[in-house]
Amino acid sequence: MDDNFYVRGRSDRPGTVDRPPRTRLGRTSRRGRGKRPFAPSAPPRRGGVLARLAVAFAIVLSTLAGAMGVTGTAQAAASGPCDIYASGGTPCVTAHSTTRALFASYNGPLYQIQRASDHGYLDIGLLSAGGDVNAAPQVSFCAGTSCTITKIYDQTSNHNDMPISWGGYWKGPGPNGSDLGADAMALPLTVGGHAAYGVKVTQGVGYRVDNAKNVPTGAAPEGVYMITSSNDVDQWCCFDYGSGENSHTDTGNATMNAIEWGTACWFGGCSGSGPWVEADLENGMYSSNTGPNTANNPGVHFPFVSAWEKNNGTTNFTLKYGNGTSGGLTTTWSGPLPNGYSPMRTDSSILLGTGGDNSGSGVGYFFEGAVTAGYPSDATENAVQANLTAAGYSFSGGTGGGAGALHAVGAGKCLDDPNSTTVQGTQQQIWDCNGQANQAWTHTSSGQLTLGTGGGGLCLDASGQGTSPGTKVQIWSCNGQSNQQWNLNANGTVTGAQSGLCLDVTGASTANGALAELWTCNGGSNQQWTLG
Repeated sequence: MDDNFYVRGRSDRPGTVDRPPRTRLGRTSRRGRGKRPFAPSAPPRRGGVLARLAVAFAIVLSTLAGAMGVTGTAQAAASGPCDIYASGGTPCVTAHSTTRALFASYNGPLYQIQRASDHGYLDIGLLSAGGDVNAAPQVSFCAGTSCTITKIYDQTSNHNDMPISWGGYWKGPGPNGSDLGADAMALPLTVGGHAAYGVKVTQGVGYRVDNAKNVPTGAAPEGVYMITSSNDVDQWCCFDYGSGENSHTDTGNATMNAIEWGTACWFGGCSGSGPWVEADLENGMYSSNTGPNTANNPGVHFPFVSAWEKNNGTTNFTLKYGNGTSGGLTTTWSGPLPNGYSPMRTDSSILLGTGGDNSGSGVGYFFEGAVTAGYPSDATENAVQANLTAAGYSFSGGTGGGAGALHAVGAGKCLDDPNSTTVQGTQQQIWDCNGQANQAWTHTSSGQLTLGTGGGGLCLDASGQGTSPGTKVQIWSCNGQSNQQWNLNANGTVTGAQSGLCLDVTGASTANGALAELWTCNGGSNQQWTLG
C-alpha cells in the first residue's frame, strides 16, 4: 500500500491488535470498518413442481457426494450453490463470482474488466450456461497491457452488481478518494480444469453496491458464504464480504453482518495465530460473542477456504469453515450475539474487500460468494459445501501439476529420496539431479506429490501433520490427508495445503544432502521449485 494512503499506528485500546489508522485531511482516527455500493446484472430461476423436485434431488446427490468425499472436474452443474439455497428456503439475494456460475441456468457475465492501453471494457462470461468461466478472451484482451476488474456482476435477478467503491469515511487511493480495482491477471487458477482468475484484494482495493435490492436489513435473518484462501491474509481491517452501511461510515454496533477473514485478534486473548473466519458486526470482528476465538480454532490453512457466517438477527450467529476442495464443515462458533448487538440493525450495502466505513487495509483472495435471505439450515450449508468441493478449484492446473523431477531452483539440485528408500518417515533431501525414480514426482489431481517408480505408493508428507516452521518433510504411505496435499503455485513456491507453509531447503543450503522442511514463505530462492 502507498504509505501516503495509510499511516500505520498502534491502538490505544488494551487487548486490541495493532491496526493501521488512516490519515484523512491531516487528522488520524480509529473508527470501525466499512463497505460500499452499486448495482446491475444477471438472471434466472426455474418454477414448477418438476423443477423444484429436480433441485431437491440435486441436493440429495450433492450431500451424498460430500459425505463420500467425492471431488473432480466440474461440468455444467445440475444445480449451483444458489439453487441449493433456494431449495432450502433461503434464496440467494446476491451471488458474485469470477470463476463460475452459481445458478445452473445462469449464462450472463461474471465480471467486467478494463485495459489500461485504451480504457476499453470487456465482460467476461461462461463457457456454457451453469458452467465455468471462459477466461480466454481476457488473456487476449489484456495482452501487452494491464487490466483491472471494474465490476463483479450479481447473478441473481436483483442485479446487485458491485462496482469499485466510491470510497467512504476512510478515503481510498483512487480518484476523488475512491477505492481501486483489482489487477485482473494477478490471481490465476483453474476451476473444473479451466483457466480462471480470482479477485486479489490488496490494500485500497474494494467493491460495493449500496441500497442493494431485496437483501436482509435490520434484524432479518441472513446467511453469507465465500471461497477465499489462506495463501494471503493480514491482521488489518478489513477483508470482508457481506452487508454494511450505505453511508460508508461507522453507524454503530450491529449495523453490519459480514464475513471477515484474516488474522485480526481484535479483542486480544486469541488462541493460535489464525487466520480465522470472523463476523464483522461493526466495531468488532467477532470469533465468538466475547470476541476471541475458542481454543479449538487456532487457525485455518487451506489454499481454498470456504467461509460461512449466518445471523438470525436476535439470538444467534454461527461461524463455520471448510476446505474448499474436500470434506465437510467445521463449526467454530454458534451462540448468542455479543452484548449490545441484539437486535441487529443491518444496513443494505453489499461489500467486498473493505470494512463498513471503507477501512481498506485488509488483503485476501475472493473467488465466489453469496448472501441469502433467511437463516440457512446446516443441511443446506452441507449440501452447498459438497457443491463447492466438486467445483475443482486448484492453483496447480486442476488435473495435476505434471510429473518429473522437482527442481530446487536456488540449489540447482533435485528433491531426492535418500538411497531410494521406501521406509516411511524418511526425511527428503536435495541431491544432484540424476533422472532416477527416487527423484521422480507426480502431482496428482488431488494435490498429492507421489514418488515415482519403486516408491511403493509413497507420498510427500508433512511429518505428524505439523503446521509449524521446521516440520520435516518426509515420505509416507499415501492416505489422502491434507498434510499430503501440495499446491504448486505460479510464483514457484510449493505450499502445504494444511499448513500454508512453503517447501523449503533447510538453511538455504545448496549442498547435497540438505534436508527439506516446511517454513514460513519468505520469497527466498531456497523456496523456489519447478516440476518437470
